[in-house]
Amino acid sequence: MNPINTGDTAFMMIAAALVMFMTPGLALFYGGLVRSKNVLSTVIQSFFSMGIVGLIWVLYGYSLAFGPDIGGVIGNLHWAFLNGVGLEPSSSYATTVPHIVFCAFQLMFASITPALITGAFAERIKFSGFILFTILWTSIVYLPVCHWVWASDGWLLKLGALDFAGGTVIHLNSGIAALLAAIFIGKRRGYGRVSFMPHSLGMSVLGAGILWFGWFGFNAGSAGAANAVAGSAFFVTHIAAAAAMVSWVAAEWQLQGKPTALGAASGAVAGLVAITPASGFVGPVSGLIIGLVAGVLCYLAINLKAKFKYDDALDVVAVHGCGGTWGAIATGLFASTAINPAGADGLFFGGFSLVFIQLVGVLVTFAYSGVLTWLILKLTDRLVGFRVSNEDEMTGLDLSQHDEVGYNL
Repeated sequence: MNPINTGDTAFMMIAAALVMFMTPGLALFYGGLVRSKNVLSTVIQSFFSMGIVGLIWVLYGYSLAFGPDIGGVIGNLHWAFLNGVGLEPSSSYATTVPHIVFCAFQLMFASITPALITGAFAERIKFSGFILFTILWTSIVYLPVCHWVWASDGWLLKLGALDFAGGTVIHLNSGIAALLAAIFIGKRRGYGRVSFMPHSLGMSVLGAGILWFGWFGFNAGSAGAANAVAGSAFFVTHIAAAAAMVSWVAAEWQLQGKPTALGAASGAVAGLVAITPASGFVGPVSGLIIGLVAGVLCYLAINLKAKFKYDDALDVVAVHGCGGTWGAIATGLFASTAINPAGADGLFFGGFSLVFIQLVGVLVTFAYSGVLTWLILKLTDRLVGFRVSNEDEMTGLDLSQHDEVGYNL
């Protein structure tokens, strides 16, 4: 077992703190996009995810996600209550830092993933339904997929699938869940007839900036140490976000006639999503291309809402679902062992099989997350109810669910 490296340990603790900061950033990003009568209910869903998932992680979550393997599908309960997860390095994960630090880093990933889904059913969900859904979805969907992709014996990892920081585990997984949730819960009252203008775009841009800042920990920290791969992932993360912001704004300017602040913020997030699985495997030019494509692709994907008539309130499907899918496939195209010898060469560097392996990971995650999410939605609705009443929706969720208001003017 390697000795603890204090530099790596400090780096991973800072990275974990940055990833934690992303969830409040998401709360602000989502909170600014809803109407003022729903701002607190939207913010608290993201914020409260950290509490729910924190408890799950200690009790059984970390053990099922990363613990000793059962058939490549799920971990066992050997590390339940963090038994054996202590101050010594792990023999399998981030081997130069205390095991508990790696555990903490991965907790921050798990915390933000169900929070991403809440944007799809914003402004119409019971808080009790949100809590039960988050517990079930994290336990039944997130933990197994995490094990497949990141655990040392996970079957997708052994197959050769690459996901450096969560394109499949987090964005693709939450994106398909968001689609199913939006379809299941139905449209907001008045959707398509009245305007649903964001109440504070300034808040949303601030939230997007916090997400961008935290994403450096998200991607660079996934190297597990303060090394060259972390430095490369840090740089390409910024380049992809910048490129996607520019391409999204250019696309909407061309098609709608004017650039928007919301487009700039959404484009940056789309680029961050798309580069996530590839960040530790691609160089700057590849990151630039991935970002440029992501901005246009995710912007165009928003039109799917009107075509297929579902109400994804805050465009989770377009940004995280489509962006995560593109990022996973792009990893199969642009990955290079010149950047990370522990990875593989993608299609454009002679690795013809990697893109097909990436597609397997995408399709399996779609199928598993889609089917299980639908069953969880039905169970949640049966047990506690999922959607608020028409009267509560008209009043606003801040008052009807929490007896508070976001603004007392």
